[in-house]
Amino acid sequence: MKRNVLELWVGVFVALGVAALLFLSFKVASGTEQTGGSATYTVTASFNDIGGLKVKAPVKSAGVVVGRVGSIVLNPEDYRAKVTMHLQQPYQFSRDASAQILTSGILGEQYIGLMQGAEEATLANGDNIDLTSDALVLEQLIGKFMTSFAEKNAGE
Repeated sequence: MKRNVLELWVGVFVALGVAALLFLSFKVASGTEQTGGSATYTVTASFNDIGGLKVKAPVKSAGVVVGRVGSIVLNPEDYRAKVTMHLQQPYQFSRDASAQILTSGILGEQYIGLMQGAEEATLANGDNIDLTSDALVLEQLIGKFMTSFAEKNAGE
């Protein structure tokens, strides 16, 4: 009898553990992170190479999340990636702010880093950020290193 009760409790804990893992995986997959209920405004920026940037990636300034990437599309006119960002209303950036694609750690997630400019006029809904820096793609850096290393050794 004691063995049946023990097996029942083990089964209950296993079921609760599986349910908790499913809940967390759905929560992470849906990306439902609270933004404090603040209103947002939308700005865009164009990049030659976005690397592995994804929709819902964070937009940070000084390490603080100030928004999220809303969409990424290829502009058919200039073949540059057009990134739409939804920034939280309390964070107002100047019209000459710059955007760059950065990576958390060596192989971490990519995010957009915004740097405040010097102008007093601020970005409004629908504005474009003109000063951008592309992502550093690890494979491209390794390729450049290998070719320069090969050229150097060929010259000796």
